[in-house]
Amino acid sequence: MKITNVSTVIVNANMRNWVFVKVETDEPGLHGWGEATLEWKTESVVGAVKDVSRFIIGEDPRRIEHLYQMMYRQYFWKVGIEGMSAISGIEHALWDIKGKWLNVPVYELLGGRVRDKVRVYNHLGGGKMTSMYESTEAEEFAERALMVKEMGYTALKFMAVPRTEPVEGTRSVKVAARLVEAVRNAVGDEMDLMVDLHARCWPAMAIQYCHALEPFGLLFFEEPCPTEDIDATVEVTRKSRIPIATGERLVTRYQYREIFEKRACHIIQADLSHCGGLWEARKIAANAETYSIAIAPHNPNGPLALAVAVHFALSTPNWLIQEMITNDVPWRDDVLDAPLEIRDGYVSPPTRPGLGVEINEQEAAKHPFKIEAEQRYFHPDGAVADW
Repeated sequence: MKITNVSTVIVNANMRNWVFVKVETDEPGLHGWGEATLEWKTESVVGAVKDVSRFIIGEDPRRIEHLYQMMYRQYFWKVGIEGMSAISGIEHALWDIKGKWLNVPVYELLGGRVRDKVRVYNHLGGGKMTSMYESTEAEEFAERALMVKEMGYTALKFMAVPRTEPVEGTRSVKVAARLVEAVRNAVGDEMDLMVDLHARCWPAMAIQYCHALEPFGLLFFEEPCPTEDIDATVEVTRKSRIPIATGERLVTRYQYREIFEKRACHIIQADLSHCGGLWEARKIAANAETYSIAIAPHNPNGPLALAVAVHFALSTPNWLIQEMITNDVPWRDDVLDAPLEIRDGYVSPPTRPGLGVEINEQEAAKHPFKIEAEQRYFHPDGAVADW
């Protein structure tokens, strides 16, 4: 069996362009799908798919580790997150092909199921842009959190921290505490809550947020400090009674090594569409497990990325919970031939071979590539602010 073609299908979903990768073979009807979505980097990722796929045309798609090594190592220059996203999407598709060839779901190839279902969490309003990033009032937060609870989810993440300076006074801390309190009062104690800081703060401020939000019993506090400063996150983790999560912007097991060696967090958030794919994520998770660190993969991406994440969750012992979005666009599930069924906040194991889903290319073509809206944030004095 040989790979004959690697191509991309781009679907504009307002805030994001979903990048689906199709790997075709010389076996009639046998192909695989993956997802390489990376916001505001779409054209870079598509170009990277073309670059790295040159190495694998004509190769046997079943040699997944070998092909990964070729894509990652054969260029003199190691790739960054754009290139790793391209490799991730291709790698997903290779697992999809192998599962179809063997007539088994991908999780069976990753060691088999270690759990019977996959718990997922949603965002305010199901992940609408206005709900996630433009809600400002406690009443809005409470109303949109209840909407998610009524959809059957048992866990919710939101951004309670307003745009903030790396170091400032307590105004923003009090705002965040008020918003989290409103959500907790609305949904009750039975629902797990998570708050994302988007790496906006330096340690002194992040620690203040941790202490202010501690009474509300968060499942975890996400990205308190810039990811590139691991020691900053270490400082927060040591002084926080809320579990700290980070790592969504890192790629390959090598970039996670310092986090593990310093026990810089309690939960890592590798994104399977960026970090190198399923097998690299399994290596990252295995390393994390030796340090008693859980993994809760990052995933605000398209519906195919969720399917990939479900197979990972089903086969990974130290997995905790899976991020997803449902309401970014009303036609989200139309681009799949058989969307995953979510019931009471859980996804059941897929039974079809491979990843268990196919991209409906006709539906995908209805939403062609558009440049994403630019997110430009500035502090009151005009200085650039972290998003």
